[in-house]
Amino acid sequence: MELIPGRICTAAGWIMLGLLVAATGGWGTLALIFSGPRRRDTIRLASVSIFAAVALGALIALGLRRWHWHALAAYFALFALVVVWWRSIQPSNDRDWQTDVAVLPYATIDGELVTIHNIRNFDYRSQTDYTPAYYDKRFDLRKLEGADLIAVYWMGPTIAHIFVSFAFAGGDHLAISIETRKEKGERYSTIEGFFRNYELYYVVADERDVIRLRTNFRLDPPEEVYVYPLQVSLGNARGVFLEYMAKINSLKVHPEFYNTLTTNCTTNIWFHTLVNRDHLPLSWKILASGHLPKYVYEAGRLDTRVPFAELERAAHINARAKAADGAADFSRLIREAPEMTSTP
Repeated sequence: MELIPGRICTAAGWIMLGLLVAATGGWGTLALIFSGPRRRDTIRLASVSIFAAVALGALIALGLRRWHWHALAAYFALFALVVVWWRSIQPSNDRDWQTDVAVLPYATIDGELVTIHNIRNFDYRSQTDYTPAYYDKRFDLRKLEGADLIAVYWMGPTIAHIFVSFAFAGGDHLAISIETRKEKGERYSTIEGFFRNYELYYVVADERDVIRLRTNFRLDPPEEVYVYPLQVSLGNARGVFLEYMAKINSLKVHPEFYNTLTTNCTTNIWFHTLVNRDHLPLSWKILASGHLPKYVYEAGRLDTRVPFAELERAAHINARAKAADGAADFSRLIREAPEMTSTP
């Protein structure tokens, strides 16, 4: 009876070791599948097969006293090689990029004046047929009037693409959408986004580009766009704006990888808000990005004088964007929402 606790601890230890092998083996196999040599399928298939076989062998050997230490040593040595290979995969700004992400934006800052270079403003005829165009514009931080949270839905209420647009006096708006920088011929894959397949890219754009593209031209599947004016102090908006500028300048020199979970459109926005002391706490609603507008509303950062459902209806801008189309005052027209009834 006295040996039972010791046996339980030993069994628990082997179970934990088995889980470690299974977890690292699964990760390594997927990493080799999705990040292995794309143009050398034979090498990738061989490396995946060998690694998966050794990982499976190590799991089986856990039940064989004679072989388990040898099998585990072989597995972890091979896993170490996979980790070394993984760390050798480096992001780059020098690839054959798709046209819509080929040009990097950057900013020059002179006191309160911020000149943003390469603001995207494509002339779209369809989602894939467009004339590339960029412009530079100077913004005066003393004329910053606020910011909007923009949510784009295309696959149900749980997942949304989130980005921010900054408003300046005179009707100027600057939208910044955090996305993947895809090479020609690449398509976005959520799974591949975990495995260093895409560089991180900040689309700094005119709203006639980044919003109108989604409302007027992306039709398969259609995208529903909501623009929520944020209730935040100008000091906080300014701090976040400057964080964005620092990041786009950094990416021009030091590229980074996008990650579906940790470095995506929504988590990066949250990271930028950390510059402010009263930033929102990290929540599952940030990861399940479709719930972010409601989370921001519950935190008092949207107009809480009306129920969220009514605010959401007013924020839906697809019909207004289609009517405005390429109008010079597109940003004003999409914000001409019907009057909302405040709660008593």
